Amino acid sequence: MRQWHRVAIGLLFIALVGIQFIPIQRNETEIVSNADFIESYQPPIDIGNMIQSSCYDCHSNQTKYPWYSNVQPIGWLLQNHISEGKSELNLSEFGKLSKRMKRMKINSIISQIADDKMPLKQYLWMHSEAEFSKTEKDQLLKYLTKIQTDNK
Repeated sequence: MRQWHRVAIGLLFIALVGIQFIPIQRNETEIVSNADFIESYQPPIDIGNMIQSSCYDCHSNQTKYPWYSNVQPIGWLLQNHISEGKSELNLSEFGKLSKRMKRMKINSIISQIADDKMPLKQYLWMHSEAEFSKTEKDQLLKYLTKIQTDNK
């Protein structure tokens, strides 16, 4: 029985090492288009910084990958999460949406932030800088509500 345990552990080790050579397709670009949310709306610097640090890793084409994204299968899980986030909201292409869709997305953003659903708690475990203070949250919600009102 011990022999089988050693074989199983050896095969598991080989598999874990082997998957390190299967790369993920990274979601990184240096190009910022005119359709980018921050580029389109030109928010105040502090609001833009909040949006960038709390939203852009999962909701844009400009993910800043942490070191552990190079370790599989963690990298695959992160990339899957990023793909899901972008399918719901891609701030890099926000300006391409219709006026109606922009209103709907901004309503959703306001709701998600107000209800503390975004940024995700599991994201905040490793990215504490992305967490909003009460004041920051109020400022951001006020700004997003103003955009919503101005674009009706």
